[in-house]
Amino acid sequence: MQHVLQIKENTSIQSTPLLHTHTSSLFLCLPLFSAKVGKTSLIMSLVSEEFPEVVPYRAEEITIPADVTPERVPTHIVDYSEAEQTDEQLFQEISKANVICIVYAVNNKKSIEKVTSHWIPLITDNTDKDNRVPLILVGNKSDLVEHSSMETILPIMNQYSDIETCVECSAKNLKNISELFYYAQKAVLHPTGPLYCPERKDMKPLCVKALTRIFKVSDLDNDGILNDNQLNFFQRTCFNAPLAPQALEDVKNVVRKNVSDGVRDNGLTLNGFLFLHTLFIQRGRHETTWTVLRRFGYDDDLELHQDYLFPQLKVPPDATTELNHDAYLFLQGVFDKHDKDRDCALSPEELKDLFDVFPYMPWGADVSNTVCTNDKGWITYQGYLSQWTLTTYLDVQRCLEYLGYLGYSIVAEQESQAAGITVTRDKKIDLQKRQTQRSVFRCNVFGDVCSGKSGFLQAFLGRNLMSQKNIREEHRSFYAISTTYVYGQEKYLLLHEVFPDNDYMSDADLACDIVCLLYDVSNPYSFEYCAKVFKQYFMDSKTPCMMIAAKSDLPEVKQQYGCTPLEFCRKHKMPPPQSFTCNTAAAAPSRDIYTKLTTVAMYPHARLRCMCTCNRCTFCLCQNLLNSELLQTVRTKLYAAVLSRSSPSLSLSLSLTHSLVLAALPVFRHVSQADLKSSTFWLRASVGAAMFAVLGIAMYRVLLKPR
Repeated sequence: MQHVLQIKENTSIQSTPLLHTHTSSLFLCLPLFSAKVGKTSLIMSLVSEEFPEVVPYRAEEITIPADVTPERVPTHIVDYSEAEQTDEQLFQEISKANVICIVYAVNNKKSIEKVTSHWIPLITDNTDKDNRVPLILVGNKSDLVEHSSMETILPIMNQYSDIETCVECSAKNLKNISELFYYAQKAVLHPTGPLYCPERKDMKPLCVKALTRIFKVSDLDNDGILNDNQLNFFQRTCFNAPLAPQALEDVKNVVRKNVSDGVRDNGLTLNGFLFLHTLFIQRGRHETTWTVLRRFGYDDDLELHQDYLFPQLKVPPDATTELNHDAYLFLQGVFDKHDKDRDCALSPEELKDLFDVFPYMPWGADVSNTVCTNDKGWITYQGYLSQWTLTTYLDVQRCLEYLGYLGYSIVAEQESQAAGITVTRDKKIDLQKRQTQRSVFRCNVFGDVCSGKSGFLQAFLGRNLMSQKNIREEHRSFYAISTTYVYGQEKYLLLHEVFPDNDYMSDADLACDIVCLLYDVSNPYSFEYCAKVFKQYFMDSKTPCMMIAAKSDLPEVKQQYGCTPLEFCRKHKMPPPQSFTCNTAAAAPSRDIYTKLTTVAMYPHARLRCMCTCNRCTFCLCQNLLNSELLQTVRTKLYAAVLSRSSPSLSLSLSLTHSLVLAALPVFRHVSQADLKSSTFWLRASVGAAMFAVLGIAMYRVLLKPR
């Protein structure tokens, strides 16, 4: 049903309010100071649609079904009679009421005086000060007088802000009877109190704050105005119907006449937007403003509803949460509209403007040491998306809240923020299927005090030892996140520095995709901590581990442990210790080690042995293939079949052939792009291919000989 608000002569704004779902019933309590004002007749006239000849002292409680009311809510009408009920019963009805109608007779001056001298004080004394019940003054018996009582009532309405409106009606000729109960419903579902201050004749601060956020969310290009496209998107979002071009122009003309800066560049400014809603409320169309507020997630107290901020999202155990493609597109749009200088970084002013729609600043000073920044310390585009990825992974409920403040469900036209979250499958399924669809991998970094864990995290963000000296201790972060590339695929690696406490490790310390055990090569007692952590928590775990020899630029000393780090790694089938340093003068530290960590986390079943700098060379691929569990199983079964059919000499020949092939594999080690163009490389590749051909012919002959 379309409603039209007349603003000026020959000017109208069309809107289609959404039906508001009210979870509780609506109670209309009609108290009365004495008989003969017609309050019971009003109820009976509404129900029977005719004036009753015989009127009892009090009508029984009446329930009007939701499907016959404009707002689709059930309405309970409760009558009160001094002759049949006590004050205690009256107080109970007042405490249950959502709205109270005070009936007076327009032809009885004393009944009007009684409204202020008795009924309003009585209701005020029996209701909570912070939760006032809206009041409606009902002037009955208007058919008996030719004049209106509004001149007497208006000063009363101005004196008491709890009074929503005044309706003059007649139970006898059914004048304004249905309108009375419509305004009663409207007073509950679309109250004026939270929106407007009659004394100041202006909107209240909370309402202005809410509408300001709505304006900024709707201003998709952040230029301070709502152009025609944005206004139509707003209208369609709130009222399911766009504005006609002429109606849109009429609206802007009304704003131009009343607000000097209400229209700029043929678009609606924030002041013009606020003026329109003030005009709606002053003209009695506050349900239009409430429709907008509720569409953008606000409750009756003008606070964002918890169901809006925290939609239901089930995350099973061993599953993680990531942003999906649509959510990243939305966040990219938010970044672009606030990066006004187009430098692919957010200055402090731009970041403050971005979070202006939040009730608080969500990111602290430590965020600059968690993600990538530019030379000025400003968060880059890469760092911005990384921080959102980190929040989604660690605290998805907080991420849903943040997306709610930014209006994700509105702008992206989704049911809720939960539509922007991907819940990954159980990690055990990934291991079984030997493939994963995850984009974020967590690496927990263990190491003794002063072993270089913080430097390892900051080096991932491109900061060498000199840059790290400028980090203040209170701004230190125990997380670092950025992107890496594994075989051409962009992935996020999340590093988490774990405190060195051998006695207790929480589930969060142990739950990860890969473990990084970091020791200081210049400290003879540093490796012992890593060995103890591995043996106590990860020796029997399926989580892959990697040993990092940090501070490799310093002289290496012998570790005071039962075996060397290399022997320890071989014994426990780990890759050899990887050298690392962040003391790289002016250059940024190498990122090769982080690519290796991500690769191992992504393919934990592969048990990567080769740790060359590129991790993509031919040797890597061959070694991974030979060490894969599938090939090991096939080789074992093949040897068993051959040994059962052939002589011992043939078995020895196969073993020698296999050893020869393994000896030839180092030919492919350390292959770079430049090597691919050299003749020497192709000569070595030919030798390797020949070795494989020899092996193939030998196997062919072995299999055919028994036949």
